[in-house]
Amino acid sequence: MATALRHWPDRSGGAVTRRRLLMIASAPAETAPGHWLRVQRRAMACSFEITLDHADARWVPEAQAALNEVAAIEAQLTVFRDTSAIADLNRRAAGTDVTCDADLFALLSRCDELSRATGGAFDITSTPLSRCWGFLRRDGRVPTDDEIESARQLVGSDHVQFDPGQSSIRFDRQGVELNLGAVGKGYALDRVADLLRRRQVTRALLSAGRSSLLAIGANGRGWPIDIVSPRRPQPIARVWLRDAALGTSGAGEQFVIVDGRRFGHVLDPRSGRPAEGWLSASVIGPSAADADALSTAFLVGGPALASDYCDRHPGVMALLTPADESSQTFVIGQCGNVEIEER
Repeated sequence: MATALRHWPDRSGGAVTRRRLLMIASAPAETAPGHWLRVQRRAMACSFEITLDHADARWVPEAQAALNEVAAIEAQLTVFRDTSAIADLNRRAAGTDVTCDADLFALLSRCDELSRATGGAFDITSTPLSRCWGFLRRDGRVPTDDEIESARQLVGSDHVQFDPGQSSIRFDRQGVELNLGAVGKGYALDRVADLLRRRQVTRALLSAGRSSLLAIGANGRGWPIDIVSPRRPQPIARVWLRDAALGTSGAGEQFVIVDGRRFGHVLDPRSGRPAEGWLSASVIGPSAADADALSTAFLVGGPALASDYCDRHPGVMALLTPADESSQTFVIGQCGNVEIEER
């Protein structure tokens, strides 16, 4: 059944349909007849993919070379390898200033800016909370109030000190940890897109795990991206994307049920407890890393935070799906490089 678009109060907005967890179907349907080429590789526990128009087959070598860079990015950012730059920071930064390369320092600085701009709803220091709740190893549990409060003492961007002159980072106490899981795929897409543009690629659709996407150019009105739900046979909406990125976060992937109550794995760094009220959040903007980070923040902070951020940052748009029985997904903000079409 179709739904009617409507406005979020005092903001531009609309409504589509309720869903459990947003996923992105990047099949370029309803476009000019022809064939599509897809170049893929595995990294960051998902499939990275570049889709090209058949007329752009000459760019396949450039796509292959660009995707090969993702392995090096993963090796730098992962917390699951002792040899990574992030693992080295987590080991040493509480006792000394640790110098980072320019790209990593810029990424961590951007994460700090986004944390402050969202009032801490996005925070790359929240690993102690994930460990406390058992989600780090997928063995969820409900911790005591004292355990949560103890973990919260190690969480917050204020614990990470930046020295731009030296490109160094220091933690203000033992136990602080960085984890870029909420932003790493988008960041990798941004880097891949930069490589493609430098090699004169003017039209491609990049995706990582079907939850992070970035469009370079497009044919016609844009790359058609279907936002779909496991609970519905048809897509919720179609987004036509051009020179923009889309990131999605959802509360349905991991959870623990205790005494009949469901606790999701997306934690609010400010309270130390699972975020509630919203099943999914999608963000469209110029940067895939920002879109990933903000989708997590808006899932935590809801439409009030999304509206405040989008008001202050033109060109960023959010879609939020409530966890109650409402069928309405709020659309907040505006982005000049996107059209949204209800299905």
